[in-house]
Amino acid sequence: MKTFVDTNILVYAYDRGAGDKHVEARRAIGRLWEEGTGVLSTQVLQEFYVNVRRKSQRPISITSARSLVADYMAWDPVVNDGTSILEAMDAERRHKISFWDALIVVAAQKCEADVILSEGFSHGQKYGSVRVVNPFEVDL
Repeated sequence: MKTFVDTNILVYAYDRGAGDKHVEARRAIGRLWEEGTGVLSTQVLQEFYVNVRRKSQRPISITSARSLVADYMAWDPVVNDGTSILEAMDAERRHKISFWDALIVVAAQKCEADVILSEGFSHGQKYGSVRVVNPFEVDL
């Protein structure tokens, strides 16, 4: 089962100032590394870099952030191309979600993920064959 990781979960996993969310996100990400089932997109990596550098309660260095992004390249990120952008515009309208969330949904579908691990979407919501799981609402 492939699990697409949204930016917020990835950020919590490295933001030591996030309390219980840090612990839970770190556990979920660790499990995905062990199982080899984690997937993400270039969008997630870009947002992750900016957030852990500037918006986290305890920002990390450029060198550390770069190293983490390089590590996640092993997950073979989905690249959002022109087709993905157009599909996200359609998904935005169809699902009545933000364009950026629609781009996450499209990337998750593109890599045939079963789950989007996210705090930003409604837990249990389905977008086609992809289901949203909020790791802070359930035991993974």
